[in-house]
Amino acid sequence: MALTMILKKLSPYVPELVMDHLLVAVLCCVAATFLVLRWMGRRQAKQKIERARSQREQILGQMQGAVDRFQKQHPEVHSEVLSLSLVELAKKLREGSLSPESALYTYMGKALEVNSELNCLTDFLPECEAQLQHIKEQKEKGLLYGVPISLKDNVGFKGHDSHCGLVHFLGVTDPEDSVVVQVLKKQGAIPFVKTNIPQSMINFDCSNSIFGQTLNPHNNKKTCGGSTGGEAALIAGGGSILGMGTDVLGSIRMPCSFCGVCGIKPSGNRVSGFGCSTPVSGMSSAVMMPGPMARDVDSLALCMKALLCDHMFHLDPSVPPVPFRDEVYASTAPLTIGYYDTDGYFLPPPAVRRAIQETKTLLEQAGHKLVPFTPPQIEYALNELCIRGFFADGASTLTEKFDMDIVDPNLKQQLSLYRLPTFAKRVMSFFMKPLNPRIAGHVNAHCGVSSVKNFWKHNTALKEYCLEFVSEWRKLGLDVLLCPMLGPAFNIGYPGKLFAGFTFTMLYNILNFPCGIVPVTTVTAEDEEEMKHYKGYCNDPWDKELIKCVEGGVGLPITVQCVALRWQEELCLRLMKEVEKVSHMKK
Repeated sequence: MALTMILKKLSPYVPELVMDHLLVAVLCCVAATFLVLRWMGRRQAKQKIERARSQREQILGQMQGAVDRFQKQHPEVHSEVLSLSLVELAKKLREGSLSPESALYTYMGKALEVNSELNCLTDFLPECEAQLQHIKEQKEKGLLYGVPISLKDNVGFKGHDSHCGLVHFLGVTDPEDSVVVQVLKKQGAIPFVKTNIPQSMINFDCSNSIFGQTLNPHNNKKTCGGSTGGEAALIAGGGSILGMGTDVLGSIRMPCSFCGVCGIKPSGNRVSGFGCSTPVSGMSSAVMMPGPMARDVDSLALCMKALLCDHMFHLDPSVPPVPFRDEVYASTAPLTIGYYDTDGYFLPPPAVRRAIQETKTLLEQAGHKLVPFTPPQIEYALNELCIRGFFADGASTLTEKFDMDIVDPNLKQQLSLYRLPTFAKRVMSFFMKPLNPRIAGHVNAHCGVSSVKNFWKHNTALKEYCLEFVSEWRKLGLDVLLCPMLGPAFNIGYPGKLFAGFTFTMLYNILNFPCGIVPVTTVTAEDEEEMKHYKGYCNDPWDKELIKCVEGGVGLPITVQCVALRWQEELCLRLMKEVEKVSHMKK
């Protein structure tokens, strides 16, 4: 616009032929400047990446040195520390029969071993050694006294990056610990490493252009899931006993499912998210929540009890001051449990449906009442309420973070859709609708909302849907809900091609319900054979892609998802514990 105005003013004084050449020259200069700036940006990104990788090697070398020194001084400490559950470890540490040093350095050594195979660590937190001395000087021992814990990379830790897998945030260190880290430290926990995530965290793979791909501990041809993938891989590999992740569309639950560990996403604001980074701050349709991940349900309950304390309520007054309710978690009263093995929108693989039906039968045998439940208006909820709200700005805030970055190959297909102009998305959706209506609705939802007025309508619709969902829940007299979780783990490179996989989790992000993941079975040869004949609901490209995604999954873990109403984390954990118990009895 400015260039046109300048040339118009010059036109009376410059011959027409010269003007044409001048216009071409100016346009060429603009294009050349753009290309040079782009080249310089890419070059700068590569330099930042190389520097980050070098720093990681140095800091992990420092971590190895600390482990070697301890092992040399204390050769009597053996790996039995690794066989203890979190509850057992915390008890031994508190009573003094096990030293915090033995727990910390044993897990540091194991984490390095797991990382060498899976590439799951992004950072070592050398401050853990000072924290170790600090807790030993305290008179009161917290609930997690001496317990070494790992953190998802975006969980803020003073003096370290929370880069979200993006070059954009490299070198931007956190000025303070996040609230969850402050509370965990107060309870005696010792954060010692940070773990890998996918680029921008909007993907359920775990790969970025900085630190590369994290592998699944059960099968290195599979992804560990995302976005809290490094945590799940490290815990499943035995390198951490307790991890802290975040979940905005399924980012705790998806990797827990793929790696076969337990995890819980609390209700929005039940745990403070202050100090946890995100590439899209201010988004409210699906609330990002920190939550714990571990090998068993009792570990999650202990962590939630440690987090829900006066210290957190003081640090973040937006968190309701409701302590953990032991009596709800410890109750043995029979539950009325709603269940479904498919939502009518995206048909789960055979192993997942089998897992739900088997768990339902086991829970009935244990004395609980199981009631069929159908989530209302599922396609509307996923597309119009979740995706359209999550990408309310047409994904512009997210995509601008990639301007000077190198796009990870696993994210290219998703990012191509995000970067399309709104008009192009609408046109694409229009022409796709006759052949692939489900995918067309998904593409159209990425247009977002076109005005503040429409965003207000969107928020109203979200509240109305929540009331409708709870009304169905109340009508059946449910306490909790058992539902499917995507699995088994995908082959590397496929999650970016099947964003629809988030449908199993993101429903409960927009509803803001607490929900958790429990492993119950593994993929059998029969499940694998049945999957070859999978048609899904539409036999469209998504359904066909799923067959390739989960191929070669025999022996991989299969989990179920447990849900409770908002603020009922203890009840959610209670169902998770029941599921864990009946599944172990079957085994």
